[in-house]
Amino acid sequence: MSTLRPQWEWQLSGPSGTLDRPVSPVFGNRYDAEQWLGEHWRTLAGQGVTVASLRQEDRPVGPPIPLPRS
Repeated sequence: MSTLRPQWEWQLSGPSGTLDRPVSPVFGNRYDAEQWLGEHWRTLAGQGVTVASLRQEDRPVGPPIPLPRS
């Protein structure tokens, strides 16, 4: 019997809505998801991401995080 782990991922949005690219990896825990965003926000902002929203199992978790332009 396998144990299902929660799936955490970022929904990445630009000025005109949700983006198809770049894509967030899927994480097994919130800590790893938040650490990834902390390490990659500058690159994401450079790719046009203006807001990152954390989702767990497709449900929003916490407020959206605005990404300043780098």
